[in-house]
This record gives sequence, structure tokens and C-alpha cells, in this order.
Amino acid sequence: MERESFEDAAVAAALNNAFVCIKVDREERPDIDTVYMNVCQALTGSGGWPLTIIMTADKQPFYAGTYFPPHSQFGRPGLVELAEAITQAWGNNRSHLLKRANQIAKRLQASTGPVVSEITLDKGTLDEAYEYFKRAFDPTYGGFGRAPKFPTPHNLCFLLRYWRRTGEAEALHMVETTLEQMQRGGVYDQIGGGFHRYSTDREWLVPHFEKMLYDQAMLAIAYTEAWQATQRADLAQTAKEILDYVLRDLQAPAGGFYSAEDADSEGEEGKFYVWTLAEIRQALTAEETQLAVKVFDISQAGNYLEEATGERKGTNILHISGTPAELAQEHGLGEVELQGQLQQIRQKLFAVREPRVHPFKDTKILTDWNGLMIAALALA
Repeated sequence: MERESFEDAAVAAALNNAFVCIKVDREERPDIDTVYMNVCQALTGSGGWPLTIIMTADKQPFYAGTYFPPHSQFGRPGLVELAEAITQAWGNNRSHLLKRANQIAKRLQASTGPVVSEITLDKGTLDEAYEYFKRAFDPTYGGFGRAPKFPTPHNLCFLLRYWRRTGEAEALHMVETTLEQMQRGGVYDQIGGGFHRYSTDREWLVPHFEKMLYDQAMLAIAYTEAWQATQRADLAQTAKEILDYVLRDLQAPAGGFYSAEDADSEGEEGKFYVWTLAEIRQALTAEETQLAVKVFDISQAGNYLEEATGERKGTNILHISGTPAELAQEHGLGEVELQGQLQQIRQKLFAVREPRVHPFKDTKILTDWNGLMIAALALA
């Protein structure tokens, strides 16, 4: 919305003509965000960000939603049309809007009193949670539910504790499968380390390319604890690579850690992270290119479909096409030798990628997210 609407002069003029526009940073003011997210959920049945609220001058909301495009499309109202409609209603039927706003305020005040729960938390609660994860687990690609898939490392940490407490092998299996599939997928930055926000597909291939500090912290904890449980070297390696990324790209010179890196650079989502076959050939020797093409599933046409168009556009999201043992056997190499060659390839590609225009870095330093990151570093 920032790029599409708030930076567009015509859309901004329509908004400024209709409203006094106020933009709230939900990370700096979570108290305000909580109040109006409750409003949105009460009015629409769902919530999310960006959050859009329209209210009276005395801060009583009467209209809410999340994302709005600049103009109406696909049955979704646009900001320009919305501004015109509300301006018209405010002029012709203001008493109705004020009455609606007052009713909403009263309803919310009635629903925000203290809640007394009769539910007892006991071992059965943990068993219920475990059974839920068993039902939702994707046995092929790991994770829970269908696309889009979020890493949800706190769920994996629960399952590790459940395994430790009960000896239930399936709990550990779900954790190992999920962490293994994620670290091989495009949701993981195979060249620079660190995880993107979530995967748009079931296979962990095509991510939303934003990187968040708290995701890195929680995933570093999950991979570290999974290594403690299994002693698998690949899990420890992924934890180290996440932390290397944070210390390299998110650490502030004066101390502390920045909040996030955007998905976009040069106006395109993921442009910093994707590769054409020609770029791979230019960066590597012929022998290295042959190995990289096989291992990272690189092709001339591109290895993923654009979400908006459903077409391939000649770019590739690097991901690992098999297990270390499978890849080593396929290429007639030992696993250690294969990993050594892949590390050289990664270093070369990192050096080529680094001069590209980087995604915007959100340099806010948030105490709670920093606390998580410090905890992850201490545990590792």
C-alpha cells in the first residue's frame, strides 16, 4: 500500500481530500494497534496488516479493513472509490455513521472486560496439541497445513519437548522432516543464510522474500534444540548460518539488531535473491556450473512460476534438489567432498550477489525482538 497508494500523488490527493490521514507504526505503538485490530476483527471477522481504519474526529471507528488497492479490482474496493463513497455518506447521512460508530464503541467496550476461564490446563492439553499437529502435518514436505506455509518454530520447539517428555518418536520425526525440508527450500537463503518470511507454496520453494529478525531468532533456537536432540550436523550448520547472516547484515554498529529486510529491491520482489542461468555461468567455472545447475535445480526457463501471472520468467530460486546422500551418489562424490564444492560455489555466488542493490533495511531496534535474538545467540 505504501508503494501503490501512499506514494502515488493522485491517490494521496483523494485521501487527503477526504480524511485527516494518520499513519501509525504498529511496532512502536502496539497498544494502538491492538485496539484497532480488535475493531477490524469485530467488524469484518478477520484481521491482518496493513490495517486500515476510518473513524470520527473523536476516534470512534465506523469502517475497517486490511489491504486496499488504489482502485477497485477483483471485487475489492479501492482507496480512491472508498474515499469518495465515505465523503458522500459523511455529507448526506452523517447521523447514521455517527450512530454506527457509537454502537461499535459500546460493543467493543462490553467485550473487552476480564474473561474468567473454567478450562484446566494439564497433561491432556499437551496431548491434544500433539494430536492436532499429527493431523495437520505434511508428511512429504514437512510443516503443517497447506500453502501458504509459515515456519512456526515455536510449534517445533513444543514438539521437541513433547518428544523428550513422552518418548513419542513421531513428534521428533515431524520436527526433523520440517527443518530438513525448510533448509533445503527456497524459503531459506541458500547463498547468504537466514530465512524468508514464509513460503507461498506447499514445497517451501517460492517465498515471500522479507526477512524478519524474530524469525531468525526463533528458527536459530529451533535448529539448535533439534541438533541437541539428534546431533545432526546439518541442523547445527543451519543454525550457524542463520546467526552468521544476522551478525553480518542485521547487527547495528553501536550494538543491537535491526528489525527486518524488505522483500523488494529495485521495485521487484525477490530481485536481489534470484538468478538467471547466464548469471550462474558467468560467476562459476563450467564444472561448477554443471554441479550448481543440478544441485540447485537451475534452468534456462526458470524453476518457479510467478504468483501473479502463473508463468516462468527465466529466473531461479536456489534450492537443494535432494538429500546430501542422494546428491553425493548422483555426482559420484563423498558427502564431505560435495559439501566442500558447494561451499566454494556459494562463496563465489555470494561475492557476485553482494554488489546488487540490497533490499531496504528496517533499522528500528526493538527491545523484545533483540531479547529473542540474544537468547538465540546464548543458546547456540
